Amino acid sequence: MTLLAAAGLNKRFGGVVAAKDVRFALNAGEMLAIIGPNGAGKSTTFNMVGGQLRPDSGRVLLAGQDITGLPPREVCRLGVGRTFQVAQTFLSMTVAQNVQMALIAHAGRTRELVSRAEALYRAQAVALLGKVGMAADADRPIGELAYGDVKRVELAIALAASPRLLLMDEPTAGMAPRERASLMQLTAGIAREEGIGVLFTEHDMDAVFAHADRILVLVRGEVIAEGTPEEVRANEQVKRVYLGTTGHKAALRARRAAHV
Repeated sequence: MTLLAAAGLNKRFGGVVAAKDVRFALNAGEMLAIIGPNGAGKSTTFNMVGGQLRPDSGRVLLAGQDITGLPPREVCRLGVGRTFQVAQTFLSMTVAQNVQMALIAHAGRTRELVSRAEALYRAQAVALLGKVGMAADADRPIGELAYGDVKRVELAIALAASPRLLLMDEPTAGMAPRERASLMQLTAGIAREEGIGVLFTEHDMDAVFAHADRILVLVRGEVIAEGTPEEVRANEQVKRVYLGTTGHKAALRARRAAHV
């Protein structure tokens, strides 16, 4: 089932073409990575899907519904969650309270008295933390956590909205290699188990080739390749303009790691 479709997205900034006729589809339970060199149009495409940018032309469809140009808050209400390159959390709160705040916001109960808010959705928050392996840390101040654990909590926060689609902007940025692999494996498992489509941008080719079901390659705003990791790895144009020798070796390491 097609969950997300980008149909001919175009975006210019003055004389710079940031996206040109970008087309792709994402199915429920599938992980699609957008990769490419700096300035390829990854962030532009990603933000047109999420509502941060309005395309000059083209459409974004969520389960057949046209969401082109809707503001991020409305996109979220329609079942789209998001994580950020730099984790967005409330450092003064506990781990559980961060997830509770997301649940409260999703339920539209942000005007509840503070004295009542602390008890709202506590059980649901702990259950979500259990999905990401953080339930034992529910009552710890989030500022005490290692960064890799903070990213797990951010994933639980994104899941609080019961999303059909999850947008992840550089999800492994700032993380150690072992933490990166763990987070992406966790995300892939949740996506497949719950039928959530995941669209993510990423510079770490190990994470991309080990965990993406399909890969979209952008160069200078245009799609030059799309397919499975094996198909993209074998694409001569991709190797020439982006992966190169170093990237190809990283892809091979990722493939071996995925079969360990």
